[in-house]
Amino acid sequence: MPKHYRPAGKKKEGNAAKYITRTKAVNYLQVSLAIFRKLCILKGVFPRQPKKKVEGNHKTYYHMKDIAFLAHDPLIEKFRQIKVHRKKVKKAVAKKNRDLADRLLNRPPTYKLDRLVLERYPTFVDALRDMDDCLTMVHLFAALPAVDGERVEVKRIHNCRRLSHEWQAYISRTHSLRKIFISVKGIYYQAEVQGQKITWLTPHALQQVLTDDVDFNVMLSFLEFYETLLGFVNFKLYHSINVNYPPILDPRLEALAAELYALCRYMSTGSGRVIGNSESGGAIKENEDENNKASSKADESELRLAQLQHQLPANEPGALMHLVEESTAVDADDDETKECKSLFKNLKFYLSREVPRESLLFIIPAFGGTVSWEGEGAPFNEVDEDITHQIVDRPTQSHVFLSREYVQPQWIFDCVNARIILPTEGYLVGRVPPPHLSPFVDNDAEGYIPEYAETIKRLQAAARNEVLPLPGDEDLDNSLVAAMMDRTESNEAAEKKRKLEMLEKQYHDELKMEIDGVTFSNLSNKKADKSPDTMDKDDTKSDHEDDESKQAEKDSADISTSLMTRKERGLYEAIKIGKERKQDKVELLKKRKKNAESSASAKRR
Repeated sequence: MPKHYRPAGKKKEGNAAKYITRTKAVNYLQVSLAIFRKLCILKGVFPRQPKKKVEGNHKTYYHMKDIAFLAHDPLIEKFRQIKVHRKKVKKAVAKKNRDLADRLLNRPPTYKLDRLVLERYPTFVDALRDMDDCLTMVHLFAALPAVDGERVEVKRIHNCRRLSHEWQAYISRTHSLRKIFISVKGIYYQAEVQGQKITWLTPHALQQVLTDDVDFNVMLSFLEFYETLLGFVNFKLYHSINVNYPPILDPRLEALAAELYALCRYMSTGSGRVIGNSESGGAIKENEDENNKASSKADESELRLAQLQHQLPANEPGALMHLVEESTAVDADDDETKECKSLFKNLKFYLSREVPRESLLFIIPAFGGTVSWEGEGAPFNEVDEDITHQIVDRPTQSHVFLSREYVQPQWIFDCVNARIILPTEGYLVGRVPPPHLSPFVDNDAEGYIPEYAETIKRLQAAARNEVLPLPGDEDLDNSLVAAMMDRTESNEAAEKKRKLEMLEKQYHDELKMEIDGVTFSNLSNKKADKSPDTMDKDDTKSDHEDDESKQAEKDSADISTSLMTRKERGLYEAIKIGKERKQDKVELLKKRKKNAESSASAKRR
């Protein structure tokens, strides 16, 4: 009998026992395909790729342990109860028993996902590492139109908007924002929270349309878990800076769609949690008892107004925009946070109505600036004399204040990425701004450094030496002259180095000839006796030597490749292809730059 003989009907072994197809998994759990998909999304179970697909290559496989994990989860019973409840409602409506149908609709089975958050993320750092997709999804649904009758509930959209604003308020309050990039898809943000870099994408403030190409059931399943996760993360982060959660906002600002500004006001006022005081503990307990006793909506609104009157500052221009008060000691901040906190310090911005207000309200306070906008609920008006910069995105500006500078919104984003106050001459109203460079691209690794990136590097070097160029035409000319002088000096240094190398090589050649006994007169006679044909032959010989050296290098590379294993050879070929593609990309960028410069010079003529 063979060693691995298995009689028919006995226990399976290998991949057949470890993996199960999706159809068999659905039958094993006794649920529908939609519920199975939702269970997998909520529990974090994903398909696997076994080395040997027993049932065929065209099927989806899951790990058997994951399916057993799903089978013992309490959620599966809740989903069964929801299915039974829907059948009861449908039956009552069919029998025209309206009272029973209303009673059933008012008491649907509910479930919570709090346990799943702790199950999937045992520590808080694990949750922060998985926040990229969560924030992108929540910000996407926050930008959808809140219209009744659509496939997404209005309550769900409002909740996403609230969670996204709470997250942005924390990032702005702690000055954790690091990088920003505007693309066609939307605006990319990167923040650093407790040592973890978190990158998310927010859509542009445009009218969104719900298409039929997207399966919203799958997206809503992801969103259901992400809402719970972001709520827990916001709770933990707010309590880490001694701020109560959930925050209490000014109803007037909420009605004016200024929730982010209201959150910043709430966090900048005395809303911290006092720990270790018995009187404060008693007051907190009394507040909790009052909240528990408040059953009607009128009592809740009275309590909310009383808390607002106690916590929010007076409606004065100076007191409204203290958005950057320190939540912790100054020594606790690292150097990068201190740099971000003081970037827009002592600068006052005013936003015109055509600029992306929510994005700039998030960015400017995160880097130490004070901001207002055109509309109701703004902390100060356009006629304020302390305004240093007005953000405008229109071809011309009708009325101009001489005490401030009018710049385009891109200036804010470029200053944030460069971490310095850039000159405003290139961003004035009506001008074509400089190229918006991505901070997520390493120019040195890519092999191509844009011209404006070199300019920003020189400005950063000047800022580190405390020689910041001041705005103005004369200063701009001085900076351009300095840049040209730096480039000329570098070219001269390279030429000098090349000449020194040639002289050194000539010296070594003459020293070698002197050792061999060749005199200078003989050498000069040989050079004079050489005919043009001989010179051509020498050139041909040198070209032949170059070809031989290239062939030798190629042969050595072929020999080393032949000694590699198949896996190493494939990896080596992939690296070569990647380098060639990168070089082609760099050449294409250089060609485009050359064409753009030639077309610009032709237009000037």
